[in-house]
Amino acid sequence: MNNRPWRRLYNTRRWHRMRTAQLRDEPLCRYCKALGHVTPAVIVDHIVPHKGDEDLFFDADNLQSLCKTCHDSAKQSYERTGKLPGCREDGWPIDPNHHWSR
Repeated sequence: MNNRPWRRLYNTRRWHRMRTAQLRDEPLCRYCKALGHVTPAVIVDHIVPHKGDEDLFFDADNLQSLCKTCHDSAKQSYERTGKLPGCREDGWPIDPNHHWSR
């Protein structure tokens, strides 16, 4: 992943300002919060992978705050499969596209 040319975008002043603002405005992990948990967020994630598209990379509406565990597991699984794993405390799936949620 470090050999991708857009990795340089993460070292820009603009990104660092956006990251700081995102974590200030949404300090808790969005995925954990959906499960009813309170977990501090440490990663600013691109909801739609940018793949080098600078407009998408710097789009504040395309950002979400996640804890490292959710970023490294649930989000990566979602990007691979298109399905968000897990369920809420009431037993309903987190994934709004799950057939039970329809």
